[in-house]
Amino acid sequence: MRPQLLTRMANAPFRCRVSGSGSGSVPASAPARPPQLAGCHDTKNTGGHDVTSDLFGQDEARRVAGLVAAQEKAVALFAEVEARGLVAPGVGEREASDRIRDLANDMFGTTKHWHKRIIRSGPNTLLPYRDNPPDRVIGEDDVAFADFGPIFEEYEADFGRTYVFGDDPDKHRLLRDLPRVFEAGRAVFEADPDITGQQLFSEVERLAGEAGWEIGIWHTGHLVGEFPHETIDGAKAESYITPDNSTPLRRSDRAGRACHWILELHFVDRARGFGGFYEQLLDLA
Repeated sequence: MRPQLLTRMANAPFRCRVSGSGSGSVPASAPARPPQLAGCHDTKNTGGHDVTSDLFGQDEARRVAGLVAAQEKAVALFAEVEARGLVAPGVGEREASDRIRDLANDMFGTTKHWHKRIIRSGPNTLLPYRDNPPDRVIGEDDVAFADFGPIFEEYEADFGRTYVFGDDPDKHRLLRDLPRVFEAGRAVFEADPDITGQQLFSEVERLAGEAGWEIGIWHTGHLVGEFPHETIDGAKAESYITPDNSTPLRRSDRAGRACHWILELHFVDRARGFGGFYEQLLDLA
């Protein structure tokens, strides 16, 4: 059964909605898509049987299962975050982040995160990842979002969700638009086997603009894999879904392994002073 992100109980002192419900996630037992491998050299053949190809195929199946399982655990973690109301008005951003960190350890024994843990609220939701604003207490009518990169066993998850408190219709529209645009962007990716990072970024930017939002950061996704991985270098456009990446997203890395991607949506309305966030696997779930 898929874990569901829960809305706040009706008798709670505030009303909260959260973007997404774990949709798009795939059970770890689901069959992996055929790996797309290239650049495999020094192949040894035994009676016409490609041994190296078999080894790469087994490794790819293991990687796919590990990445999907990591996301399933992230979905379960944030379902429990919502059920317990860990992100809520009156709670500081740092306190909420620490609560989620501790819950991940309690549920899964997770003590490592491959990037900094982020909870942002109010005007802080306009800021890009690299910024480090002062701690802020979540307000009664705020938008808040979480961006976490927990490591489950040896595999990275990268997961983001948005929370809306109060009744502001524009904030609730953002809450609805984030998962909708995510699925539309995924459909664009799935429809074109040769799509580049540049092309997917342009499509996501168009979809966001049609919904009345601006892209809040310089990319809309990035590579994901095992931990520790080769550091994702901001100077290497091919590691991101960005206007500067003219390479196909379906390709192999330098080790001959299939590239797998996170789709990362940070939408902002600078005039109204808030933004939202939604992030999960693009190509495997």
